[in-house]
Amino acid sequence: MSTLPAAVRTARVGVVLGVGVALVTVALALALTASVVGGDLLDPGAIVRWGSPLATVLTELAGAVTLGALALAAFVLPRGDGRTPSDGAAWPAAMVLASGAAGVWTLAAVAHLVLTYGVVAGRPLDSPTFGAELALFISSVSLGRTLAGVVVVAALTCVVALLVRTPTGALWTGLLALVALGLQAQTGHAAGDTNHELAVSTMFLHLTAAALWIGALAALALLAPMLGRDLAPAVSRFSTIAAWCYVGVAVSGVVNAAIRLGGWDGLGTVYGVLVLAKVALFAGLGVIGAVHRRRVVPRLAATGGPVPPPTARVPRVFWRLVAAELALMGAVSGVAVALGSTAPPVPPLTGELTPAEIVTGHALPPEPTVELWLTSFRWDLLPALGALAAVVVYLRWVRRLAVRGDAWSPGRTLSWVAAMALFAWTTSGGPAVYGHVLFSAHMIQHMVLVMVVPVGLALSAPVTLAARALPVRTDGSRGPREWLLGLVHSRWAEFFAHPVVAAVNFAGSMFVFYFTGLFELALTTYLGHVAMIVHFTLVGYMFLNGLIGIDPGPHRPGYPLRLLLLFATMAFHAFFGVALVSDESLLVPEWFGLLGRPWGPSALADQRTGGAIAWGISELPMLAVAITLAIAWTRDDERTARRQDRAADRDGDAELTAYNAMLERLGRRDG
Repeated sequence: MSTLPAAVRTARVGVVLGVGVALVTVALALALTASVVGGDLLDPGAIVRWGSPLATVLTELAGAVTLGALALAAFVLPRGDGRTPSDGAAWPAAMVLASGAAGVWTLAAVAHLVLTYGVVAGRPLDSPTFGAELALFISSVSLGRTLAGVVVVAALTCVVALLVRTPTGALWTGLLALVALGLQAQTGHAAGDTNHELAVSTMFLHLTAAALWIGALAALALLAPMLGRDLAPAVSRFSTIAAWCYVGVAVSGVVNAAIRLGGWDGLGTVYGVLVLAKVALFAGLGVIGAVHRRRVVPRLAATGGPVPPPTARVPRVFWRLVAAELALMGAVSGVAVALGSTAPPVPPLTGELTPAEIVTGHALPPEPTVELWLTSFRWDLLPALGALAAVVVYLRWVRRLAVRGDAWSPGRTLSWVAAMALFAWTTSGGPAVYGHVLFSAHMIQHMVLVMVVPVGLALSAPVTLAARALPVRTDGSRGPREWLLGLVHSRWAEFFAHPVVAAVNFAGSMFVFYFTGLFELALTTYLGHVAMIVHFTLVGYMFLNGLIGIDPGPHRPGYPLRLLLLFATMAFHAFFGVALVSDESLLVPEWFGLLGRPWGPSALADQRTGGAIAWGISELPMLAVAITLAIAWTRDDERTARRQDRAADRDGDAELTAYNAMLERLGRRDG
């Protein structure tokens, strides 16, 4: 008799247990915090008061399962193409699971939208004007548009997941689902925080890491009976993903708590008690995860083998740990929703605000000095954590090569570490602090990101190191190495990495960015700010990698054309700087013109200083690159000459003899 039905029932029980624990936890937390006690004025009724947080739990859990199933399809599960030892039975099931979870997510998001309006407006569901007011809430209020956007994204994910047939499609569908988490990160307490960018970035990281962890585990539990011989490697790969998610949730949770508690005294409030409860449950999750990694993965690998489903028997230790971990995750999710429904000790930004606080959301920094430029700091969490993770991963790859006896240049390692340190300082240090209020400081930040940091990235050869250090998968799934090399050798990458295209992008992006509405978008929205950082750093790397880099990808032309491209981009940057210096109108006057700075030059004079910086500072790194190219050209000529000399020694200078004979024949013919 097949064991598949019993295994499926066990998986479903584990998932239902996690959802049930989440709902019970949020109900208990709301009851203890009196968050659902009705008031005398504008009481929406018990259904709305209790239904809103419960709908939030269901929305987040369904979205997590959607994202987790898509992540498994993109990074963990083999497809079973007939050329690998895997049959890939779980891959199509993962896409069906993602679509079904997205359907539940859509319905829960609709309920969350309706009930949230009831809470905000204090309207019961049976109010005669509820429908008309809800339509106005969706069309005219930022919160309503955001929640409606989540509904639309969830519905699109449900449809697209059914049409996807490749890991690439699964990845794009997962990125679509992440859009909803980005929208969700802008709601709740983050929307009115005194440090809006930090609150939004930490909330997005927190939601993404938690959803990926919880959803991937739930999806793995549901798909485990179909995995067969793929169960052990799938669990091992999930454990790596879970470890990174644990770090992301921990760091973002600590920063979020610090923002909203306002100090140690905040732990004595109801909000602080919920934070402590969440920390305790999260620590338990860490212990469970450690046990999962150290005990279950080796046992699954030892008991695995070429036994295909449906006769594969999933070990009981796997189900015990999955059930315990899902239950704890459900409890953490319930407490998190209760935290979102409880007022934090630190109130939102209210009262008498300065012009700088109204425009930028931050207090105006003091007049800049050299010391303040070096010591000022304001966390930009996503770039800072990205730089730290990049250093850790790079050093792990170097160590992996050293363990197996392969050498890697210390100079390349030092170049990578220095580039990441400079990147972190540029995005969170003095250039970031003063770049919000001074165009000249913003231009320094921009030039460092697009011209200085990419030099270190190109010289450190990260793609080459990854190709040598990352393991090769042979079961038809796509790991980091397969994704990286597939991207590097794709037609899109070959096009944008071509030195001519990269040079046009490198020089032309500045004109497009600063003389259109994109600059204002980068100043006023956190998404635009992050997109600016990623775009210009990546554009600089692709351009310089084509000139002086080591990584594969671009078809590098000869040294004369490389120098010509370099000098052409230097001329474009000089023209850009002159355009800013001579411009009589202020870029984004609604920002730089309304800050009320009592120190420093006027906004227009500071903009002209920024143009001079763009003109002058860009020449220094480009001159260094030109010198590097000239030296490389000379060394290449020397290597060519030595190679020709060695060939002449071996064959008695046959090439020169043949050339002289050809000249003699031509002379006789002409005579």
